[in-house]
Amino acid sequence: MFVATVVLSVLLAFVFGAGAAGKLTKARSEAGKASKLKIPWPRYRLIAVPEAAASAGLLAGLAVAPLGIAAAAGLVALMAGALAFRLRVRDAIVFLAGDAALLVLAAVTATLRAVTA
Repeated sequence: MFVATVVLSVLLAFVFGAGAAGKLTKARSEAGKASKLKIPWPRYRLIAVPEAAASAGLLAGLAVAPLGIAAAAGLVALMAGALAFRLRVRDAIVFLAGDAALLVLAAVTATLRAVTA
């Protein structure tokens, strides 16, 4: 089970690390998302902070279990917020499904890390 925890932690760290980098560099796709979700860019850019922290926490959490659990749980909360914003603007189902999948993966990662601690 620890192998699954490692795979999911690294995958989520990559996805959210890339998202944080995109927000910090104002990638065109991130600016478009902010506009679509009707969030002012300065506020949307702040989402990079928990994304980067979660990425680092997931990787460090492979050595320190409570840190990994907290990082994955934080991603669950972050993705719940993302889903709420997508629902608010009536975004396409494919984007809702993608965010829901990331939420589930983060929940599974938190659970696996707790079990393998």
